[in-house]
Amino acid sequence: MARLRRQLAVLPGELMDRTAADDELAALDAMVSHGLPEVPRLRRSLLLIAGAVGSVSALSPALAEVRAGIDRFGELPRPH
Repeated sequence: MARLRRQLAVLPGELMDRTAADDELAALDAMVSHGLPEVPRLRRSLLLIAGAVGSVSALSPALAEVRAGIDRFGELPRPH
């Protein structure tokens, strides 16, 4: 998360959803820092962040790291 936050902060130009991405990254950081977060909430935050920065290819590697970190908290249940 820290890498994505740093890269987002120095991203040149206007990103319409920069504030939304910053807010969700802060929320993710707080959830992870204060115990075992709820995986569905983590995934919701990831979707919001991806929607906000997903079109910026320079942020793709850092966004992938955030996703990998969230995946370590648990997989989504598979439908039967």
